[in-house]
Amino acid sequence: MSERDERRTVRKAVIPAAGQGTRFLPATKAMPKEMLPVVDTPAIQYIVEEAVRAGLTDVLMITGRNKRPLEDHFDRNVELEAGLEAKGDKTKLARVQESTDLAQVHYVRQGDPKGLGHAVLVAEQHVGDEPFVVLLGDDIVDARDPLLDAMIEVRERLGGSVVAFMEVPEDQIHLYGCAVAEPTDVEDVVKVSGLVEKPAREEAPSNLAIIGRYLLDPAVFAVLHETPPGKGGEIQLTDALQVLAQGEGPGHGVHGVVFRGRRYDTGDKLDYIKAVVRLASEREDIGSELREWLADYVAKGAGAPR
Repeated sequence: MSERDERRTVRKAVIPAAGQGTRFLPATKAMPKEMLPVVDTPAIQYIVEEAVRAGLTDVLMITGRNKRPLEDHFDRNVELEAGLEAKGDKTKLARVQESTDLAQVHYVRQGDPKGLGHAVLVAEQHVGDEPFVVLLGDDIVDARDPLLDAMIEVRERLGGSVVAFMEVPEDQIHLYGCAVAEPTDVEDVVKVSGLVEKPAREEAPSNLAIIGRYLLDPAVFAVLHETPPGKGGEIQLTDALQVLAQGEGPGHGVHGVVFRGRRYDTGDKLDYIKAVVRLASEREDIGSELREWLADYVAKGAGAPR
């Protein structure tokens, strides 16, 4: 593979969406967690929109049982559209059609959920020998703080794979994959030499936590095929990235982009509620009224435990 081929433009995005969402039961008993609304838009649509903004118009979702609503959301709803058109409700019609026209979306089932590394392997046939982005659905990155563009730029300049990191407090690092990394001559770009999956606080090599964005070289597939189950009995993507970080040759090498923008975690109940409130408070249609109500609500001490 030539250097030019190794650094070809990134076109494809992979979104693992096979999880059961048990932290949000009973809401997710019959509805995929990815369809939980953040204000009035499903969380999964924010993820696809982020990919599209970065020029990734070929999207593969890795799904599982009970995920049919994902396919329905990004498909046409002819009856609904006809009804809105008949009423002359162009605003709602446009909103409904947004998800349909976003990108070319494909679907494949993961089968047995064997971890993030396994989910990435399921995408191999679709991705082929191209670099690709993996976006985890629990992390919403604010549209005003483009992260994927920065990651693609690093990939085009340095090759290999690129991982997104955020600095987190030491008492939270055990919740994330963690990086062994060195600074480069570019601000907020690091050279990764190792990765540890959810280390104990006292064993964490840094406070750089992996967030749900990866730009992977196709060399990752060969490594994943040889990666045994790791922590939790699952095939860990961090184990494969560790091999790529320490190896040499085409497709090897891992860099990181330290993200300092706005990110919303919709995989945790409290953070999900915070995300809804923060994004709703900035909306032109309801933001002003919501901020006024929130200020009054807090000032009166309402909602405090009794």
